[in-house]
Amino acid sequence: MAITSANQLELLQTAEAVAREKMIEPELVIEAMEDSLARAAKSRYGSEMDIRVKIDRKTGNATFTRARTVVDEEELENYQAQLTPAQAKPYFEAPGDGRALWIRDGAAIEDFSGAPQPGDVFEEQVPPVDLGRIAAQSAKQVILQRVREAERDRQYEEFKDRAGTIINGIVKREEYGNIIVDIGRGEAILRRNEKIGRESYRPNDRIRAYVKDVRRETRGPQIFLSRTDPQFMAELFKMEVPEIYDGIIEIKAVARDPGSRAKIAVISYDNSIDPVGACVGMRGSRVQAVVGELQGEKIDIIPWNDDQATFLVNALQPAEVSKVVFDEDANKIEVVVPDEQLSLAIGRRGQNVRLASQLTGLDIDILTEEEESKRRQAEFNARTALFMEALDLDEFFAQLLVAEGFTDLEEVAYIDQDELLTIDGVDQGTAEELQARARDVLEARAKAALENARALGAEDSLIDFEGLTPQMVEALAKDDVKTLEDFATCADWELAGGWTTVNGQRVKDEGLLEPFEVSLEEAQTMVMTARVMLGWVDPDELVAASANTAEGETAEEAGA
Repeated sequence: MAITSANQLELLQTAEAVAREKMIEPELVIEAMEDSLARAAKSRYGSEMDIRVKIDRKTGNATFTRARTVVDEEELENYQAQLTPAQAKPYFEAPGDGRALWIRDGAAIEDFSGAPQPGDVFEEQVPPVDLGRIAAQSAKQVILQRVREAERDRQYEEFKDRAGTIINGIVKREEYGNIIVDIGRGEAILRRNEKIGRESYRPNDRIRAYVKDVRRETRGPQIFLSRTDPQFMAELFKMEVPEIYDGIIEIKAVARDPGSRAKIAVISYDNSIDPVGACVGMRGSRVQAVVGELQGEKIDIIPWNDDQATFLVNALQPAEVSKVVFDEDANKIEVVVPDEQLSLAIGRRGQNVRLASQLTGLDIDILTEEEESKRRQAEFNARTALFMEALDLDEFFAQLLVAEGFTDLEEVAYIDQDELLTIDGVDQGTAEELQARARDVLEARAKAALENARALGAEDSLIDFEGLTPQMVEALAKDDVKTLEDFATCADWELAGGWTTVNGQRVKDEGLLEPFEVSLEEAQTMVMTARVMLGWVDPDELVAASANTAEGETAEEAGA
């Protein structure tokens, strides 16, 4: 019977104590001890040797073994840790004293009638190692590192599903403006830019924050908190308003200027419940609870509406709106307000219109009634001048065309003639003459654009490409897109334009063909067509990819 020493029992007790303290499995601590002892033994016997340590889970006895793996002769690299089948043959026999062991596929070999095979492992015991001061320190570092890794893995697994929720914690310390928060079974960080501006915390202060992100990191914090995220306010309302928690009221959009002002859009799925009133509460009790948590941040609660114009009017509260003009192509909206309401609509430092823009996802231009009137008059005069010059009309007739809604020559040239005949004073002959003049002007412009494009170096491969007008070819040639190959290398957003977000602000990217109202889908189609014509893309593969995409979308819809 083996005699268990006090030191060996103490090893197991230490492992259990560390596991309880760090709230991890004792097995992980013992495995870390085995690894640390193995490293210490390698420093004694040689780093090239494969030394393994096994600690008995009941007695605490540590067994040191040297392992050698059987490999093919051409794969032999380490003579201390590997054997060829020929070298292993003399040792391939049943162990007699229990100090040696042959292992195959994770189990001890019992049948030694054959020959050793690549992958077999021969283990034989070696004398245990007495740890010196340096070896003991090294072993301690290994154990601490393994325990720390296990602790971080446990923390990640526990909190990875809590992203997007509110958590309570206690402030531990402040590091360079960042707050380290004790959240019970781990630590989280509230970065400086995620704090509300006027906030300051001391150690042991209680704090409530939104779990913005939980990600696995090798060093540093893994749980990232926020008090400025718009969803933090949404979650606070969910806690204060039972109707939101029950799904009767839904928060559709949130926009915040942390510490100053916020707007939240809500909708009720029960006609008997007012969503704004439910969020405000009796005498403002519910909204005041949220305001108190957000350090006095003013909150506008706005009813959601599917109609974008109506929703925008609500979002610009408390300002009054006279008129809304929506530009679907540019995804832009113009809001006309009375002169005295301009400063209220814009807000201090543009705060009100900025929050309304974030809430609706639209670019908003604020105009006074006077500015809008002047702009409309300028547009009217510009179009009148265009028709007078291009079609050789008198001012009255040109104004009549503009008043009927005609904006450019293309509309006059290619519109159904019956539309022109509905205008007072326009007969069959006049309509035909108007359209003939408009077409002549357009053809002359196209001819001039084509000649200019050729002068800039545009080749026939680009000029003859279906879908490009002479004016488009001219615009492309001015930007050094002169061949079909050049066109095929363009990205869709380079042609149609788009929006990018820089430092939280949406920035417009001007497209080469954007003045010609080419959409992103049309740009994609033209570019892919050019690539197919050049042989860069197999049309069959393109069709197959489109079919797979369509099937995937159908499956998703069915699953939903």
